[in-house]
Amino acid sequence: MTGPTTAFREATADPRPAAVPLAHVSIELGHLYFEDFRGDETRLPRYFARVAPWVEAARSVLAAEFGERRPRISTCFLMDDYFGPTLAPRDVLPQVIAAADAAGLHIDYLARESGCAEADGVALAELVQERIVADPPPDTNGSRPPAKDSGWLSNGQRSPQPGSAMNSLRPWGPPAENGTARHSVFVDVELRGRGKWSCAYLAAIWQLLRLGLLRHNGEAVAQPREWPEPFPRDWAQLPAVIRLNPKAAPFSAYRTLSVLGPRFLPTEHAVRTILSQVAVDRQVNEAIVARAAAEDLPLPLDVVERLGYLFV
Repeated sequence: MTGPTTAFREATADPRPAAVPLAHVSIELGHLYFEDFRGDETRLPRYFARVAPWVEAARSVLAAEFGERRPRISTCFLMDDYFGPTLAPRDVLPQVIAAADAAGLHIDYLARESGCAEADGVALAELVQERIVADPPPDTNGSRPPAKDSGWLSNGQRSPQPGSAMNSLRPWGPPAENGTARHSVFVDVELRGRGKWSCAYLAAIWQLLRLGLLRHNGEAVAQPREWPEPFPRDWAQLPAVIRLNPKAAPFSAYRTLSVLGPRFLPTEHAVRTILSQVAVDRQVNEAIVARAAAEDLPLPLDVVERLGYLFV
């Protein structure tokens, strides 16, 4: 009788993660909720008219940075179909596209926020959650539940809760950011609550998609798809990312630039906190850095350093 056998295989025998096309920069033209323009037909035109000069300035800066090389730039726009209340795509999307066109801002890719939670049968929010490696504060024993269980993630140590220890009141202490050089900016981010993923968490996944960093079983996820008009009644009928311009540069890019209203500044600070604790696929990340180097473009390994913003 023969005993059990052990199979050995080279690590290089495992298939490499799929590559995705990459632009140089993905410019987000906005992220709007339905209440932003419900009942006021002038809001969308006014919004894009305000954004247009800043986007043009960003294009000029990129053109100067690339010199004789023409930068590959794609534009995108994120619609909230996750938190509600919602309006039908066929009623909303033509207005958004027309208002952007009128301001000289042509949307290459239009995305659904729900697609950051689940796309093409892949639970993206849970996929990213499994890659969160929390940054524990110094001199702690890990008593705080992990983000997966608590639904919260922080960049440091909370202020101690009032209580008694050895029959004496515990003194108050300030919260502290991990690894701060001078002064703390402590952030405690909600990842999920009341049965929903948070806006900041979905926005972090949105950034990972724009950077081309997400894979499921080695395959790219939420890839852009064409959608012939007219748009449907139901958002769930649409792909996570719609390609509006068939001649556009790729949706994902080496770097992202988000042009947003000031109200999104706290959310994006939370996004950066989340992404600083997400262990992206090493093979995917290193391959993208190598591709950038082959184009003579320095790209940091740190994902957070690839994010740029204009708050206008």
